[in-house]
Amino acid sequence: MNDSFLTSPDLWGLFLSAFVSATLLPGGSELVLAYLSMEQQHPPLLLWGIATAGNSLGGMSSWLLGRLASRRLLAPKPSQQRAIGYLIKWGRPMLLLSWLPVIGDGLCLAAGWLRIHPLTALLWIGLGKGLRYGVVMALV
Repeated sequence: MNDSFLTSPDLWGLFLSAFVSATLLPGGSELVLAYLSMEQQHPPLLLWGIATAGNSLGGMSSWLLGRLASRRLLAPKPSQQRAIGYLIKWGRPMLLLSWLPVIGDGLCLAAGWLRIHPLTALLWIGLGKGLRYGVVMALV
């Protein structure tokens, strides 16, 4: 059993897949997580933590892009305006839905645009993404 993140290509692959899946680029981190869970070569909690960390950091990269766009006063796209409206109306807990395809990217961008504190955004984004990965692992 190889549990060292730094030396395991499986774990790096999971992290990178989860990170990319949280951006506008296509990714399949749920499939990678499910496969590694079924292989049982790594502790489930380690797999869950790596997938959650990678996906949360990917979401925060979208937060950063939103933050930078707000500084340059770039007008948000219509989908981003919708996400900004949701966050204004429903508040930070909307970031629990950051795991949703397309909508989640907009929510993370909107959180940065609205200057939601990065630790607050990370908490809500990470919680939502962690719950999603927990469901994936429970179903495997």
